[in-house]
Amino acid sequence: MKWPTSTDVEDKKMTIPSRSELQGVSGTKAKAREKVLFIFNPVSGKSQIRTDLVDILEILSANDYMITCYPTKCRGDARNLVRDRKEDYVYVICAGGDGTLDEVVSGMMENPDKPFVPIGYIPSGTTNDFANSLGIPSDMKEAAKVIAGGRTYLCDLGRFNEDSYFTYVAAFGVFTETSYQTPQDLKNTLGHMAYILQGVMDLGNIRTYHFRVESAEFSAADDFVFGMITNSKTVGGFPDITGSEVDMSDGLFEVTLIKMPQNILELNDIVQYLGGMAHTSDLVYRFKTSHLVLESDEPVRWTRDGEFAGAFKRVELTNLNKKMKIIVSAENRK
Repeated sequence: MKWPTSTDVEDKKMTIPSRSELQGVSGTKAKAREKVLFIFNPVSGKSQIRTDLVDILEILSANDYMITCYPTKCRGDARNLVRDRKEDYVYVICAGGDGTLDEVVSGMMENPDKPFVPIGYIPSGTTNDFANSLGIPSDMKEAAKVIAGGRTYLCDLGRFNEDSYFTYVAAFGVFTETSYQTPQDLKNTLGHMAYILQGVMDLGNIRTYHFRVESAEFSAADDFVFGMITNSKTVGGFPDITGSEVDMSDGLFEVTLIKMPQNILELNDIVQYLGGMAHTSDLVYRFKTSHLVLESDEPVRWTRDGEFAGAFKRVELTNLNKKMKIIVSAENRK
């Protein structure tokens, strides 16, 4: 029996036998093994998964799991697959960008008949903020080794209004449309530079959004150019932009709201503060909270984990403390 090629797996959903079952083919009695669902986005990042797929499967099969593989074909595919799953899996593993992980988590939350099982994440996107925050390697084969020998970490999960979820960021305003408006082939070719180029193009269209903001810790009504509610140590590839003290399992979001700079000096003031080179800024509100409501007089476009979430007049964000189970390195004590 031979291992499948990436073409074999990309054509349709298929199951990879465990090593003990391969031994059973040659005469050794095989044991019944626990099942693992492996979902991967074949075009995420630079499509490197196509090159590393067989190596990844071999690493994952070392624990004698029965691995069912499924390549995503369109947006929402991973979410629907996890939501509608009938079989019991000990793990759900996903390979892709932060958007693919978001879909897997959302699908798991939307399946009332199945428990939230630990998720193994193999990052293959352009920024991979969530993986970086948890110390998950960017090398896909190394990330697979973490899944094969790691431990389960209980991480906070964000709820967006009543029926949507986000793993690490919900945001509005300038630059937030960059991720989902930048073509995939440009992301694959230029990486982070694609986001920067698209962001520069957005600068000529900067506008402010008037919000009434309410939480137990903070209340204000003001005009903002950008806002993000996060549970991550990096956003957009920038480390510590959410603050220097981030605990991803403390039940609290890090909230950053930025007002419109009127000149280059005020813009520099914002950059200095976000970069940790200044202690305060009159143009930035930053606080922690477990629950937050933002209301505006007109619909405002939001993103969740870098993907378009819709336009809303009212957004309610709730921290679901330690709701998400994610596999991290056994040495990782985050």
